[in-house]
Amino acid sequence: MEGHHWRIITSAFSHISVLHLVFNMSALWSLGVVEQLGHMGLGMAYYLQYTLVLVMLSGVLVLGMYHILIQRFKIEYFRRVTAVGYSCVVFGWMTILSVKQPSSKLELFGFLSLPISFAPFESLIFTSIIVPQASFLGHLAGIIAGYAIAWGLIHGMNNFWGVSMLGWIAVVFVFSLKRSGAYDFNFLEIESVTDPSLPSVRFLASGNGRTLQMSALPVGDVEIV
Repeated sequence: MEGHHWRIITSAFSHISVLHLVFNMSALWSLGVVEQLGHMGLGMAYYLQYTLVLVMLSGVLVLGMYHILIQRFKIEYFRRVTAVGYSCVVFGWMTILSVKQPSSKLELFGFLSLPISFAPFESLIFTSIIVPQASFLGHLAGIIAGYAIAWGLIHGMNNFWGVSMLGWIAVVFVFSLKRSGAYDFNFLEIESVTDPSLPSVRFLASGNGRTLQMSALPVGDVEIV
């Protein structure tokens, strides 16, 4: 990623064509996620909170899968793969609904009816067949993230945590854009202090030397991840 950490988030909202976007939005509409959540007494807030989780978690998962395949199994093909699109979130919500409402049916595109309990993996195989360039690992990451939420491994999201996550995402966006040189924030400088791995942040104002620095006490053999 070469420091482009914001792509973990923005990749979910990027599409290679209008048709790709329409296909994903049609699948999301077919799921009727908000309506189904309303029947379960969860509603729009639940949808927005866990959509944020699905975007972040599926992005991290697919990046981790690519890293393992490249570094561990030496499959260089994945260095050239670009995974974009909202389908990871669609597959995540499909999985959540399959666990919470296993007896219901899923109507896809008005002509395909699937038992919701098997829909995630059926759709995974079906999509891979009809759209060979679709990201199998991206869709699989969405399914894994969906099960993590549906089974309660990730829970407790509320408006406070949602806003907090958005705040940290904004911070990472700004710093990664600055560090990578993709966008020049003239008011912000990042320089090394004591430990090169710890950034120093300097906010510049015209005619004013205000500086905010982050530092830490040296610790033993501890890796900061």
